[in-house]
Amino acid sequence: MADYDLHIKGGTVVDGTRVPKFRGDVWIRDGRIAQIGGRAPGFAKRTIDADGLIVAPGFVDLHTHYDAQIRWDPWCTISGWHGVTSVVLGNCGFGFAPVKPDFRERSMLTMTRTEAIPYDAMKVGMKWDWETIPEYLDSLDRSPKGVNCIQYMPTASLMTYVMGLDAAKSRPATDKERQEMARLLDEGMDAGLSGFSIQRLGRNSTQADFDGSPMVTDTMVDEDILNLGRVLRKRDDGFIQITQATGHIKDDLNFLELLAAEAQRPILHNAIVPTRKDPEIHRRSLRWLERCRAKGLPIFGQTATVRSGFAFTLEHWNLYDASKAWRAITTGTTEEKIRKMQDPALREAVKRETDAADRKLRAIQAGVGGAPQHLIVQWANDQPELEKYVGKSLGQIAHEENKHPIDVMLDLSIATGLKAEFLGPNRGFNSEFMAEMITASPYTLPGVSDGGAHTKFFTGGAFTTDLLRWLVRDEQKMTLEEAHYRLSALPAHAAGFKDRGMLRDGAWADVVVYDLAGLDVEPDWVGEIVHDFPGGEWRRVQRARGYRAIVVNGEVTFEDGKATGATPGKLLRNGHA
Repeated sequence: MADYDLHIKGGTVVDGTRVPKFRGDVWIRDGRIAQIGGRAPGFAKRTIDADGLIVAPGFVDLHTHYDAQIRWDPWCTISGWHGVTSVVLGNCGFGFAPVKPDFRERSMLTMTRTEAIPYDAMKVGMKWDWETIPEYLDSLDRSPKGVNCIQYMPTASLMTYVMGLDAAKSRPATDKERQEMARLLDEGMDAGLSGFSIQRLGRNSTQADFDGSPMVTDTMVDEDILNLGRVLRKRDDGFIQITQATGHIKDDLNFLELLAAEAQRPILHNAIVPTRKDPEIHRRSLRWLERCRAKGLPIFGQTATVRSGFAFTLEHWNLYDASKAWRAITTGTTEEKIRKMQDPALREAVKRETDAADRKLRAIQAGVGGAPQHLIVQWANDQPELEKYVGKSLGQIAHEENKHPIDVMLDLSIATGLKAEFLGPNRGFNSEFMAEMITASPYTLPGVSDGGAHTKFFTGGAFTTDLLRWLVRDEQKMTLEEAHYRLSALPAHAAGFKDRGMLRDGAWADVVVYDLAGLDVEPDWVGEIVHDFPGGEWRRVQRARGYRAIVVNGEVTFEDGKATGATPGKLLRNGHA
């Protein structure tokens, strides 16, 4: 009888703790690491030859929206392809519990808009067998999983469940409602939640609801949030994820400090953003984070280290929602959108708000390829009369035809039934600033992948592979030891994962084995379209190259890029297996 289940032989071990890499064997038994280095007694059922390869802890992705997808895709791809072995669900306050049976449809419509998850895929792929948080967690526990997961209380779902949708969007909670929300969070924590999450982007939310109105949490008052923070403080357990309007508006940061002081629990602040030219933007955020820590406030900064591009149509686009005019013309059915795009007054409003974009909208536009005039026409629905536009920027077409770039964009969209596709070009990234943003502070984490969200135009789940190939291998701005600490051990610590994120005797065996020289993301930038979602829906993906094996709880889930079919993932209640 074998003494071990798996022997990873002769690899270069990077254990996630910043200890210098070393050559050694890893022995796994009963889902845990039994021994690292030396000669273990006995033999294993299976050996993976890791000679010339890196052996490291699986990656921990703290910001995903796989809440629906995990029900039909146990490995949470694309993240699962890229070495992610643990994910956090329920980010930004969004999710599917608690939910009353008659609100299931509306909750799916909400996610169709705010996180751009295809409705037909959710309709077919989700089997509703819960109402309360304890019932939801039990259902998630029963569901096959190829990754580990922990779950926040989605605050928007909680407020809607207690107050009703209209009330939750229009007024503060009453004392009685706050007591009930606190009770339900407490009950959820008893059942295994790991805290709560919020998106708070104001009335002109960047990610609006299905009808174009702000999300429930976008306009919630301070006391409603602090009320939940006190639940965690009383328990001395759990953590908070919060997406604020912008990372450097004084009032927003003041509230984050107040919440941290009131809750006395870790806060994951989203997000510190990269820049190409002005390092003062991220350095200002890092200085604020240091001041918070000096006051004893347990805040971590999640940094937006994703280099994936955007290719989108106005049929599905929602990331200009900070503009009231854009939000108006991109809300509704396809026919309604086209009708609004043809309305001269609405069209003028879009052009006016685009030309006079405030800081928030300009920042969003910069992140998706720049102002609209920089967008390139990638596809014109294979309509011969429109092929002359493919490959040209909206600005170039506008110059040639003496039109406004927005008129070009809207005219092409109308002519193709909203199928015209626009590409945000790769305008480059500053590797020095990106590495500084991640490593200059002890309290910053790479990521904000948004894995599982915006599936038709974004592929952020590949960020782990990209970080290693770009900042470690190609640009040499970061050591392997530092990269794996930031990708695994630090996020596991920040989010309360127990015995995860590092390779050590007795820890759970979440492991990646890969060839650093061969590591790659395919295809690059905007990925490719695949039709692999339920209901005949499609998405964009970027696959991983270079991973010899991905191991979750001691079982190989991917081998040379191919799924083994194993689903050893666990729901980690309160961070525990």
